[in-house]
Amino acid sequence: MAAKSARDRIIDAALDFAGRHSWESLRLHDVAAELKLELNDVRACFREKEDITEAWFDRADATMLQVGVDPGFTGLTSRERIHRLIMTWLSALSPHRRVTRQMIYGKLEPGHLHYQFAGLLRVSRTVQWVREAAHHDAVLPWRAFEETGLTAIYLATFFYWMRDESENARRTSAFLDRLLGRAERLAQCFPKFSGSRSQPDMTTPPAP
Repeated sequence: MAAKSARDRIIDAALDFAGRHSWESLRLHDVAAELKLELNDVRACFREKEDITEAWFDRADATMLQVGVDPGFTGLTSRERIHRLIMTWLSALSPHRRVTRQMIYGKLEPGHLHYQFAGLLRVSRTVQWVREAAHHDAVLPWRAFEETGLTAIYLATFFYWMRDESENARRTSAFLDRLLGRAERLAQCFPKFSGSRSQPDMTTPPAP
């Protein structure tokens, strides 16, 4: 097994410290002390604590995208692909779910507008990767509706998961499946509105 990079070691140390204490109480000098590093060593990888949050979600993105190369993935329905991708993303975060929740709530505090803006960009980026991995290729104007719907589903599922104590996030999985089912039914209300570059999928209903 390859040795962890300094960047990964810093992320892991930060998460472990926050798990024992809290994300709010974590300071970068705590991470340096945990790893017996100088602060400049930490700064070489992360300019500020919030960058560790971004790196943590980047890990989840990378784990999610690995699902796309699994045998049989492309043979799944669009609904099944999106479900598997989002649940894989959440599973990657599950070892530190409480800390992840604290990260998100910290972004939402009044006065953290710059973090909130960055959070919106993060949501958009992850949703785009979900679309890419699910092989969604709709073009404008349908793409905008698809992205809006998928963003709403992703956020609702994420916030549901943060409070889900069921084994293996079973309730979250069922919740996500219900949302995706509703999206399919809603899409059927627009039988002539298709911007897909290829065959229809759950967000691009077939023409009558």
